[in-house]
Amino acid sequence: MEFAWRGRLDQAPDQAVEDQTPRRKEARALLGDMLRPYRKQLIWLALVVLVENAARLSVPRLVQIGIDHGLPPLMRGGSSSNLVTVVVILCVAVLLQAVSRMYFLQKSGWIGQHVLLDLRRRVYRHFQKLDVRFHDRYTSGRVVSRSTNDVEAIQELLEDGFDSLITAALTLVGTAILLVTLNVRLGLVCLISFPLLVALSAWFRRESSKTYRVVRETAALVIVQFVETMTGIKAVQAYRRQPRNQEIFKDVADRYRTINERIFRIVAIFMPTVKLIGNLTTAAVLLFGGWLALHGHMTIGVLAAFLLYLRMFFEPMQDITQFFNTFQSATSALEKLAGVLAEKPGIADPDRPVTLEKVDGAIQFDDVHFGYVDDRPVLPGLTLDIPAGQTVALVGTTGAGKTTIAKLMARFYDPTSGRILLDGVDVRALTQDALRQDVVMVTQENFMFEGSVADNIRFGRPDASDEQIRAAASAVGADQFIELLPQGFDTDVAKRGGRLSAGQRQLVAFARAFLADPKVLILDEATSSLDIPSERLVQRALETVLADRTALIIAHRLSTVEVADRVLVLEQGRVLEDGSPADLIGSSDGRYAALHDAWVSSLA
Repeated sequence: MEFAWRGRLDQAPDQAVEDQTPRRKEARALLGDMLRPYRKQLIWLALVVLVENAARLSVPRLVQIGIDHGLPPLMRGGSSSNLVTVVVILCVAVLLQAVSRMYFLQKSGWIGQHVLLDLRRRVYRHFQKLDVRFHDRYTSGRVVSRSTNDVEAIQELLEDGFDSLITAALTLVGTAILLVTLNVRLGLVCLISFPLLVALSAWFRRESSKTYRVVRETAALVIVQFVETMTGIKAVQAYRRQPRNQEIFKDVADRYRTINERIFRIVAIFMPTVKLIGNLTTAAVLLFGGWLALHGHMTIGVLAAFLLYLRMFFEPMQDITQFFNTFQSATSALEKLAGVLAEKPGIADPDRPVTLEKVDGAIQFDDVHFGYVDDRPVLPGLTLDIPAGQTVALVGTTGAGKTTIAKLMARFYDPTSGRILLDGVDVRALTQDALRQDVVMVTQENFMFEGSVADNIRFGRPDASDEQIRAAASAVGADQFIELLPQGFDTDVAKRGGRLSAGQRQLVAFARAFLADPKVLILDEATSSLDIPSERLVQRALETVLADRTALIIAHRLSTVEVADRVLVLEQGRVLEDGSPADLIGSSDGRYAALHDAWVSSLA
């Protein structure tokens, strides 16, 4: 892990960003696709926003009318009807603004949460569809970052960002028009500051755009490092890696702090400058407007309205600043999510899948070539025929290709060339669900999910009854230890099955596979975690588990191999020996005979 992290950390954040393929088009398409089902609601919300802002912008104008046309009659001892009328209209405008605002917040919140729900479901569903090869290179920390940190950035944009932008834009345009229409000369004085604000906003958008993309990258690195360290905490503590991991995390966190400080410096320049321009403009308007009012070129009401509108004009700048921050963060997050969603599964279902009415379990490898890395073949051309119902053990040194054969059979990978057949049908012609209903793989590291023992046994068959679960556990001999647990089958296995021993977890995995009742069962080092008593228990259960089904057994413990009908000795992806265990043991100069003799000597 250290070498990978050093490479990432030695790369400058800005360079890391530039090296990434731009996905802005995909990000925009993703956002449009998520919002498309709510087009009618969004149009209605746009109208509501227009009403809300119209009502809000009418307040200074009503104040001006009240001062200029409502107060003079009262000062002359006349009727108050004009002022009362203005006050009533003002109250209606304020009430309309409040009601439309409440409606907008509720409806936009509803749309935002449904969009986020759809996004989370898409990301989760797509991560599950992506093949094992993708997950081998895409770390769990990055998965967590995409589904939490990036989704939260988009949530912030949907909740506050667009609302702030729309309100700010309408306010700026509306107040600019009203300032000019109230008094052209004074309006032009106000608009003198507009080019300065445009230039300042352009600078802020440019700088924040560059910086926030790096913020997302460094935030993801913090999450990735934290998740991967905590996931492997046992190895970290066992090998005393805490100081080194702390050093790496300190480096990542320090870069995150540095880039955030850059954001604060940009905001520290932008916001005070906007306020300075606003205050200077207000002073100029007050000075020039006072002179106009003093000489009878403007009423006091218009001057008051000008000052109120001027305050409205500069207030949205802070909202625009916040929107830029939110928008840049969400854009970067959306690009990453769009990049993930654009990933095509390496293992795909056919357009016209073949349906097997009845699966017997016959397996054929027809000149299969495969390698995890180009130019480094693991299987250089394997041809193999396994009749239905036969139990075949694969033995050989590490790297001989045993587990690769199992993964190809379960279609976690597809061969580079050649075919893998199930009952004469290429497995690529079957849907993955159909294939894995009849081909189940049990490994030495079967994952236990949080929940009860019963929940973990019925994992591959959710509709199984309690009686069927107990029968499956009994068939593999797991019922004996399960009944001794505090709540029996209802006992919570804790995180990753931490309440169970390695051997107990393996027995639960056997029960899970037995309950799924596949026609082809693959056991990849499935007894390696068992102690001698547990292994003997499993050996007796294997006859029941393997009955009437095809089985591939990969094991270094030759005691497991003894239940096989046939043994294949592999070396560098090629079959060196093929025969029954007894026949191969009888060959004094054979590879399997030597392995068997070494195993017997180790027992002595």
